[in-house]
Amino acid sequence: MALVEVKELLDSGVHFGHLTRKWDPNMAPYIYMERNGIHIINLYKTAAKLEEASEALAKIAISGRKILFVATKKQAKDIVSEKAGSVNMPYITERWPGGMLTNFVTIRKAVKKMATIDRMKKDGTFLTLSKKERLQVDRLRAKLEKNLGSISEMTRLPGALFVIDIKREHIAIKEAQKLNIPIFAMVDTNSDPRQVDYVIPANDDASKSIEKILTNVTEAIAEGLATRKAEKESKDAEKAATEAPKKAETTEAKVETTEAKAETTEAPKAKKAAPKKVAKAKKEAAPEAAEAPAAEEIAKEQK
Repeated sequence: MALVEVKELLDSGVHFGHLTRKWDPNMAPYIYMERNGIHIINLYKTAAKLEEASEALAKIAISGRKILFVATKKQAKDIVSEKAGSVNMPYITERWPGGMLTNFVTIRKAVKKMATIDRMKKDGTFLTLSKKERLQVDRLRAKLEKNLGSISEMTRLPGALFVIDIKREHIAIKEAQKLNIPIFAMVDTNSDPRQVDYVIPANDDASKSIEKILTNVTEAIAEGLATRKAEKESKDAEKAATEAPKKAETTEAKVETTEAKAETTEAPKAKKAAPKKVAKAKKEAAPEAAEAPAAEEIAKEQK
């Protein structure tokens, strides 16, 4: 896993916090100093926490579980959709749907409804509807796609939540806490880090800062996915290697059993056929034996 350079974080503006009057005292351990009425985040701690979070996310990716990215603020939407999409992870960039985690069954029903509409369009049922009904269905499909399109492949609860700006996404945080889902988050100086399991102290308002943190995080997830794929391939290869001799043994055993069966079936047939052959030979020999005395008598008469 690539180490995080403090200089790179500095160049991306990760160290800029909020105004001192807006700070949360619980963020004090992560604040380096105050400058011009703004708190400066300690980037050495940010780098350490980012590495810790990246390792944990990589392990979750190796286990095969999904990581749900949540960012509804304007400057983070496009970055999150691009980065999360690159590693095939679900994300929420529009309004957080209430009960997304705690009432996941209902959310899955809405996703299935979207799939049903797509099926209607494919099999031609959609064309049988009236113009007004088609328009309503199209609007419903567009709404569902906007809000839930990115989580359509998420068939179960995520293994972790990655949040940008925990004050804004407080509903998502509370739902994850209820279900004991691990929370990873970019936490600014105006937020309470105690709500998060893996804190990444960083500027969550600047797009450059968000992009830098997400790049490191998604790279770690990509490595985890690659490791999972390699492990799966090696297991399949080992399985195939162990099964090959067994298959060969079973085929040999089958050949031997078929040969043995053939021998056992042929032996009784031969026994049954033997008396018949003897009888046939006797029949053939009988006329010859009868002809021999007749030939002798003819020879005597001639003399």
